[in-house]
Amino acid sequence: MKRNFKYIPYNPKGKYTFIGVMLIALALTGCTKNFEKYNTDPTKLSSTQSVAIASTLFGPLEVNIFDDYQRAQNLSADGYAGYLDACAFNQGSNLDYGMHESWNAPALGDIYGDILPSMRSLGLTTNIKTSQPPVWGIGLLIQVTAMDKVTDRFGPVPYSKAGSSLTTTPFDSQQAIYQQFFKQIDTAVTNLQAAISAGVTSAPYTASTDYVYGWSYKQWLKYANSLRLRLAMRIVKVDAITAKAQALAAIQNSGGLLETPADDANIPSSINGFTGVYAIATYGGGQMVMDAAIQSYMQGYNDPRFTVYFAPTTAAPTGTSPYAGQYHGVRTGTYVSDNATYAYFSTLNIATSTNPNVYWTPSVPQPILTSAEVWFLRAEAALRGWTTESVQTDYETGIRNSMTKYGVTSGVDAYIAGTTTEANYVDPLVPANNATALSTISVAWNPNGTKEQMLEQIITQKWLALFPDGQEAWADYRRTGYPKLFPIINNNSGIPGAVALQIRRLQYPSSLILKDPAAFSNAVANLLNGPDNITTRLWWDVNAPNF
Repeated sequence: MKRNFKYIPYNPKGKYTFIGVMLIALALTGCTKNFEKYNTDPTKLSSTQSVAIASTLFGPLEVNIFDDYQRAQNLSADGYAGYLDACAFNQGSNLDYGMHESWNAPALGDIYGDILPSMRSLGLTTNIKTSQPPVWGIGLLIQVTAMDKVTDRFGPVPYSKAGSSLTTTPFDSQQAIYQQFFKQIDTAVTNLQAAISAGVTSAPYTASTDYVYGWSYKQWLKYANSLRLRLAMRIVKVDAITAKAQALAAIQNSGGLLETPADDANIPSSINGFTGVYAIATYGGGQMVMDAAIQSYMQGYNDPRFTVYFAPTTAAPTGTSPYAGQYHGVRTGTYVSDNATYAYFSTLNIATSTNPNVYWTPSVPQPILTSAEVWFLRAEAALRGWTTESVQTDYETGIRNSMTKYGVTSGVDAYIAGTTTEANYVDPLVPANNATALSTISVAWNPNGTKEQMLEQIITQKWLALFPDGQEAWADYRRTGYPKLFPIINNNSGIPGAVALQIRRLQYPSSLILKDPAAFSNAVANLLNGPDNITTRLWWDVNAPNF
């Protein structure tokens, strides 16, 4: 089982090799060690054997939603979302759009290598679909959650036929992938509801083998509806009819949605060798520092989560820092002349022996989908006129749930009523990096604002609540243009328009092009909106008004 965080030293010559190209990982269903002994036998396993496999498989599958987190997300999406920047790396990194091949390849191949082969083997070699339909449905929800991360990074990827052949696997368009996502969620909801209606509320397995909900079918049904709502809102600008239908199917389902922090879907840390990757992002080398964007918003809003999320600067490695005790972040794409230049700036507020009672410990849970996010999704659905819910109530509930998640009890009402706006950014080392605030909205709900202003409020507060899930925040930014983020400082992509447009997707690994040119041509043909580069928009990333 691959670990989710690895210390990846900077390698300017890109000498890492994409071992096990994605297409091979897709084809060779035996690449997941849990299933090596079953892939040689095409016959169905007995119900007893199916139960034995499922009872040990799902926890590792859940963990692999975040497979190779550092390279798959931390060194790309977390920066593109305006959350965290890697300052232990020099030029040529993803965060100045240099697009590091060895960092991006795992973002495409690793999840395939662990989740899709396992799910395919489970479906082909066991009778789990008929003997335990709700368990199969949960597996589909894990698969959709993981694969949504992959397609939202790159666009078209192999999905409908992934793992079905030892020959080239065709790439599906992103539209086709989302259509299949919704069908798979349909199956999961139907299976879970049928079991609950029959009085069966959990699987016949030890609760500890499902790391997220302990096999509670009712909780997984809430998750299914919430996941459907997330994906529905993603496609609102490209297919509003489907988006509305899917959103209403989620909101109106009798199983409900994630509503309180107790409903949040998390991967507990320190299980099965899994360690909280956000904490490790700082413990494992001091690499990640606060981004200028989130600093500017949180300081401008006097956000009480600010000191929960981040630690003040420390003494500089080479002497006493005049900024020690202050909070300072770094603009994405800032040139780092050496690894220590910004290393003492604000990091995640990590627990230490002298300061143990903080949020970011090695055992902090890894959030998959939270109730706070769901309330902001509901606020947007109401803003679009799809429901009669109060937009303001949904919006403020999202803020409150986020505060509760992070243990903030003081100053919440004052924050929600706040009328201050984003602060300017000041780089104390390089004044040329300074930036004027881009947003003029406040936290206090403005019932007289335009729909666009209201949407900016919703997405900006959703962004602050989503932290540190840069993958989801980056998707929202591309879809809506919010929150307003500072452009990168240095653009090493060779594409002049990349600074203004900001990155829209990751490029396919060159190893894919070399290994199978036909597959690459198929992928680009399904990309639809342009060539294989970082400024080409994904299917749902439409360059059009939000309303």
